Amino acid sequence: MSYAGDWCLIESDPGVFTELIKKFNVSGIQVEEVWSLDAQTLEELKPVYGLIFLFKWQGNDDSSGSHPDADLSIDDSVYFAKQVVNNACATQAILSILLNCPSIDLGPDLQQFKDFTREFEPSDKGLAMTNSDLLRSVHNSFSRSDPFIMDPSELSSNEKEDIFHFISYVPIHGALYELDGLSNGPVNLGPCTDDDWLEKVRPVIQERMARYASAEIRFNLLALIKNREDVYKKRLESDISFEEREELLHKIELENIKFKRYERENSLRKHNFIPFIYNIIRILAERGELDARIEHAKKEMAKRKKERAEKKKNAEASGSKN
Repeated sequence: MSYAGDWCLIESDPGVFTELIKKFNVSGIQVEEVWSLDAQTLEELKPVYGLIFLFKWQGNDDSSGSHPDADLSIDDSVYFAKQVVNNACATQAILSILLNCPSIDLGPDLQQFKDFTREFEPSDKGLAMTNSDLLRSVHNSFSRSDPFIMDPSELSSNEKEDIFHFISYVPIHGALYELDGLSNGPVNLGPCTDDDWLEKVRPVIQERMARYASAEIRFNLLALIKNREDVYKKRLESDISFEEREELLHKIELENIKFKRYERENSLRKHNFIPFIYNIIRILAERGELDARIEHAKKEMAKRKKERAEKKKNAEASGSKN
């Protein structure tokens, strides 16, 4: 697997992923962060097409090795692609769900890509994804504006950024699959239905979280779900009470506000703030205020570090008492 190819790093954020899917010309889908795996939280997100688990990559993670009792036989009905460049894993995890859900309208571009690569070997599917102008250009449209680009090969071990990896969980033709582009193939975790697959995947994800939590590895969970506004508007067509109707209208309003926030945040991510910051520093220096501002910032940082240390100490003391 090559380091990055022509693919940039993108932020793991529901707003980024939602707009990325929209740019693939796939409609009616959005991404939400999952804060809890309890039944009520997952029920409120339904219908859920798939889950994406993000974790700090350790360099030796292989989904097929993590499930010794899983079925590793090849199923032609599963669209599985090997990952060939590091930075493409976020988009590849999203595609692993989109290309395996027949109920999703892929739009003309992704449908054509799926039809063309359907019979390819997993490694060739991965190469096709990497070399797709559409997939790469959409992915790279979310690159951060950074005028200081460092060659990763020149960084020391202490300077290198943490590498994060994405894997997908999706129900396919009556079975729950874990799809990891760094593994040898799709991992069949057992039978499931569209109604109970979230219940079946819960212990699998909890086991992964427990394993990584012991090493203080950061992770999060994202869900590909049906557009909430579409879901709420559909419910408005049914025979419901006045209170339920008002609640649904309020939820639709909140969704519109959220999507406007996504649009603004995504725009800010792509903006180069260096000239703005440079001019603020220059003006402060010209006014003779820069040194005082720097000293104030140092004191504030020292204060915050002290508060965090005390908070951690109190938490550890409380834990030892329990």
